Amino acid sequence: MADLAIETWLDRWDLVPDGEMFTTHYGSRLMPVLAEGRAAMLKLAGTQEEICGAAMMEWFGGQGAVRIFAREGAALLMERATGTRDLSLMARGGRDDEAIRILCDVAARLHRPRNRTAPPTLVPLQTWFQDLHDVVEQKGGLFRDCSEVANELLVSQTDSVPLHGDLHHGNVLDGGARGWLAIDPKGLIGERLFDYANIFRNPDAETALAPGRLQHRIELVSQTTGFDPNRLLKWTFAYAGLGAAWHVGSGEDPSHSLNVAREAAALLGRP
Repeated sequence: MADLAIETWLDRWDLVPDGEMFTTHYGSRLMPVLAEGRAAMLKLAGTQEEICGAAMMEWFGGQGAVRIFAREGAALLMERATGTRDLSLMARGGRDDEAIRILCDVAARLHRPRNRTAPPTLVPLQTWFQDLHDVVEQKGGLFRDCSEVANELLVSQTDSVPLHGDLHHGNVLDGGARGWLAIDPKGLIGERLFDYANIFRNPDAETALAPGRLQHRIELVSQTTGFDPNRLLKWTFAYAGLGAAWHVGSGEDPSHSLNVAREAAALLGRP
């Protein structure tokens, strides 16, 4: 059955379908299209958060992220990354160090200063972590520890920049000649190190929790970026707690994120 909303934007932007429409976990609808012969992706955002993310994508200006061709309300027309390389497969296939370095490079490109004002919709990290703080009274334990470290980091933030907010293997695609390109930002603002923290939970539990993997990845990112490994590890601990809180809130199993938090706690020397 035809999707009338998709059809409306196909007509409005003179687009030619180039694949089947699909729906994401967040209810957004996407369809591969051709826009004046260019491979593109039409997206109708399913949440306000994704609409704000589209504004962030436009602000990136194609530097480290896919280009935006048009944006209006919940509708977004963006560059389609058509390369065949996959960072998740790379990490699972014995090339995890290479994948990590690529993610660090993309983060650095996203964080470069722009000569335009950042979107007014950017969410402060203090607000973003409220979901973790809210679950502490219900769950306590490791959630409380993660919340305490998050608070410590939030009140001592430095080097604040607009953040992607969900940078990981699945959100960085092969853009061919344009290199590796980020998609699906959350649109946050806060300490630069935060954008690296979600890398350590991905691409899956088997990879992220392999013996010695977290410590090796922390050392690799620190060597690549020059960041303090201890503070990077603290952000990882806090983010893992936040991820677990989201899982609790949605009725999903939080064990993977909690296991990453436990690994980080051990490396931090926390009981």
